Parts: sequence; C-alpha cells; structure tokens
Amino acid sequence: MKSFFQWTGLFLLAITVGLALAYAYNALAPAAPYPSVQPGGYGGWGMGPGIMNRYGCQGSVNPGAGTPISLDDAVEAAEGYLAAYGNPDLVLTEVMEFSDNFYAEVAEQSTGIHAFEILIDRYTGYVYPEPGPNMMWNTKYGHMGGMMGWRRSQSGALSVSPDQAQEIAQQWLGRYLPGASTAEEADAFYGYYTIHVMKGDQIYGMLSVNGYTGEVWYHTWHGDFINMKEMEK
Repeated sequence: MKSFFQWTGLFLLAITVGLALAYAYNALAPAAPYPSVQPGGYGGWGMGPGIMNRYGCQGSVNPGAGTPISLDDAVEAAEGYLAAYGNPDLVLTEVMEFSDNFYAEVAEQSTGIHAFEILIDRYTGYVYPEPGPNMMWNTKYGHMGGMMGWRRSQSGALSVSPDQAQEIAQQWLGRYLPGASTAEEADAFYGYYTIHVMKGDQIYGMLSVNGYTGEVWYHTWHGDFINMKEMEK
C-alpha cells in the first residue's frame, strides 16, 4: 500500500499537471476582441480554443495560395463531413461564403434545434468545428463544455428567450458596432443562440448569445460576407 506521503505526492503532481494544462490552454487560445454583454451590465472578455480540422490536426482559417473553392464545393464538403459524422438525424441548413472561410449550420431534423456550426477552408475544403461558442457554449455537441468541470450548471431549458437574445445582441451592437442590427431570427443551439448581423439589408457578420448568462461573443474569424445558400427543408 502507498504511504500517506506517496498519496500526497501523487495528488500534488496531479494538481500541478492540471494547472500547467490550463495555463497552456489559456495562453494559446485567441482572445475575442470585443467585451461580452451580460443582462444588466457588461462582462469580461471571451476566449476561444484552437481550431481542429476533420482529420484531428490543427487547421487554419487564413487564406492560402491558389484559387478558392466554390460555394457549391463547400456545400459538398460540408455534406461529406456530415456523412462521415454518422448521425442520420443531422442535416445541413445553410452555407455562407466569407472572404476568410465558408460557414455552415447543422440542425437536428427530429427536434429542429441547431446542433453545431462548422467552417470549411476556402482553399483546401477541409471541414472543422467552428471555434468560440460552438466549442465553449454548446452543451451537447461542444468540445470544451465539460472540460475541468466548466459550465456544469448550464443545462436544461435556456433561461434566455429568443426575444431576449435579440435584445441583448442589439444592445451590444449599439455599443460596439453602431449602425448594425440583428437579423429577424435567432438560431437556437444547445446552450446559445447565433444571430446574423446586418448593415442595411446586407449581412455584415454574426454573433452568439449565451442562453444562460446572456454573454455575447462576436464571430471575428469570417471576414467579409460574399454569398450564401440555404438548404431546402
């Protein structure tokens, strides 16, 4: 049997390793450039994880050399990703083309709830999970929601309604992107909403609102909007 000192040493070693991993994660994760908004006040800064492509390797959203793939090619790549995912309940709902990447939303056919968000590299066609809320706030499909006990209290029905999410998002835009407005619909995911940001009648970008805390996370990695394709329902 291990002595008290041996068990104490193992315990301290585990804590040290855990702290080292947490420090490395926080040091490497890109910080969101806008403060978040919480109901009744303004919160701190968001943080997103690294990007992983469909092969489990570090991906990149930076433009590469050569000719970008087409919107139809991006749709095909996203559909191939879902086929490989292996869940027949999941369906592609829309694909958007931006100057830095393609963005796509995936929903559950059985519930109508949006499942997760993915990005497609404009030059390679690689498909990988979107960073930010999709990884950190997604309580069902996210990669980081349960890491080190994070967000265990955020489960069940969303405490922020779609209308409230729209109001919070518009409050944030009024402070940080004057002249911008929210689209008419907030897409509900597990744990959060994603909302298109408009300038006039044109899509300008998008942001997400946490469904439990009301925090806002602006998607800074897309670039300029170019085109989009909605899937037939």
